[in-house]
Amino acid sequence: MKLPRRHFLRLAAAAAALPTMPRIASAQAYPTRPVRVLVGFAPGGGTDIMARLLGGWLSDKLGQGFVVENRTGAGTNIATEMMIKAAPDGYTLLEGCLPNAANGALYPSLSFDFVRDVTPVAGATRESFIIVVHPSLPVHTVPELIAYGKANPGKLTMVSAGIGSGNHLFGTLFQIMTGTQFVNVSYRGAGPALVDLMAGRGQVMFASISSSIGFIKGGKLRALAVTMTTRQPALPDLPTVAEFVPGYDTSFWQGLVAPKGTPPAVVDVLNRAVNEALADPKIKARFDELGVVAMPGTPADFGKLIAAETEKWTKVIRTAGIKAE
Repeated sequence: MKLPRRHFLRLAAAAAALPTMPRIASAQAYPTRPVRVLVGFAPGGGTDIMARLLGGWLSDKLGQGFVVENRTGAGTNIATEMMIKAAPDGYTLLEGCLPNAANGALYPSLSFDFVRDVTPVAGATRESFIIVVHPSLPVHTVPELIAYGKANPGKLTMVSAGIGSGNHLFGTLFQIMTGTQFVNVSYRGAGPALVDLMAGRGQVMFASISSSIGFIKGGKLRALAVTMTTRQPALPDLPTVAEFVPGYDTSFWQGLVAPKGTPPAVVDVLNRAVNEALADPKIKARFDELGVVAMPGTPADFGKLIAAETEKWTKVIRTAGIKAE
């Protein structure tokens, strides 16, 4: 029997759509099994804490475990490469963060391009850092630190969690913008760097609020200013660096990314869930304790931030001639 042309076209269109239907159905049902969340730092750090906090919330919300897996080394590059090489199905994610924006410039032989090879999923938080100094250093303000640094070039020791860490990059940008020159001393993490700073084996550090606020309030460190352009609720009387160095603005950001090609429907499920988490009163209360601020938005918003931060820190690294250790 000869089919009318209209019926034939309708059947042909339905047949063409059949191969895509399982993928669409799979994305709509996501997740159907545990999700792996890779973290490029050791357990207990800020990025690890955030991944576990969000992972627990997502597990409850979406009905599957979001299991944090720490894969340390090479400035987060080991964890990042594992995620990029994983199947783009939403079952392997990375807690992306500031170092990912700098590593392309620090490690020119990387096998991947972070901006090109990931799918932004959802921004999570931003955290301001603080310029802290050992109490023996005779400076109490940012202008005094700049004056002291210029009067003693190459004599101030700045401790950090390593080349390319937030501590190091934020301090490097400060030196470029103020004409000062500190000697960077790298540690295996921010914790050991803070310990030596408090012991007087360092003089300056650009430290996260969450790691340093207890020592500031205990009088073991002196805080000069916060690195974001707005004063922070955790230390409302502390000025911003930008009040003395116009244009200075740095923060440690993080959020979820997935391999390139992850289905948009899966990304949408995750993005909506993360944004719900960021609005949850219990999560917000925990953020207040950690000194971080929520960064809700679309995947495109997070992608724009990653691209802008990559451009910014690439310029800083090349201007300062920084090379990976």
